[in-house]
Amino acid sequence: MNYRAIFLLISRYIVLIGFSIGLNVQAIAQNKTLAYPSKPITMIVPFPPGGATDAIARIVAQRLTVILGQSVVVENHPGAGGVIGAGLAAHANSDGYTLLFTSSSTHSIAPSFTKKLPYDTQTDFTPIGGGVVSPALLTVTKTLPINTLKELIAYAKAHPGELNFASSGNGTVIQLNAEALKADAGIEMVHVPYKGSALALPDLISGKVHLIFDVMIASLQPVKDGKLTALGVGSMKRSPLLPNVPTIAEAGKDFGLGQFESSTWFGLFGPKNLSSDVVNILNSALNKAIVSPDVVERFAQLGAEPIPGTPEKFATMVAVERVRWSKLIKQAQITSE
Repeated sequence: MNYRAIFLLISRYIVLIGFSIGLNVQAIAQNKTLAYPSKPITMIVPFPPGGATDAIARIVAQRLTVILGQSVVVENHPGAGGVIGAGLAAHANSDGYTLLFTSSSTHSIAPSFTKKLPYDTQTDFTPIGGGVVSPALLTVTKTLPINTLKELIAYAKAHPGELNFASSGNGTVIQLNAEALKADAGIEMVHVPYKGSALALPDLISGKVHLIFDVMIASLQPVKDGKLTALGVGSMKRSPLLPNVPTIAEAGKDFGLGQFESSTWFGLFGPKNLSSDVVNILNSALNKAIVSPDVVERFAQLGAEPIPGTPEKFATMVAVERVRWSKLIKQAQITSE
């Protein structure tokens, strides 16, 4: 009897059986992963309906619904410059069914601006991916005789403290944009916070407040409709959507603003301890959603660009922005009080 041949035959069967078991285990694991999502997903937006974050979130949610095969439902929880909604998301179950779609305000600014946050941006969230980035757009009410940045600065210096600017809340990127403008140009203006920039627009158009330094997504249409005057774009090159509007750096080079640049990121987070499998599924779906040709076109019409990438790339961008805004807050001595 050829014992060696029998041994080799048995060994091959053992290897095949082991390989088969391994495949089954892998398949089971994959099936468990693929079972997500098995029910609707809630996407918390920490700002009111109609604002920039809400507009982008709804475009993303619509496409994610198609890609994931489950409804992605936007819920607005505004207040405290986005802190209330972000706090709700931070303390949600880490099962992937409650997410946060937010902006620079809650994660790159609030840590340096708000003394007591109901969350820790670095430990209470799981970064999933960036959505888009949009440059800031400085606009002024038509009720003032101001049509250029030069005229704004001259008016502010001739009427110190009489101009006011709206924002989407204390500690938001919109406030910080204006604070940076004040510091660099050496002018005084009064801050008027709202629960969202969409709520400020009627007062801005009527002249109750004088200007806002919001993202282009929110301010573009009122400018095109002739309801507001655009004075400058926060990007380093002019926007093709407003080719006749100079950049802030271009228009303000004689006023200490030659290096001025400001854009806002919008992105997706989950609560802490979100599983890597769920993160990978969501990141892949998000990247696919934001580079879809029709979605890219919708973003472009709003003055925004998609920023696909890994969760790690997104986390790095958030951290870099946190350092940048922290320096401004300290230098300008901006407080939440």
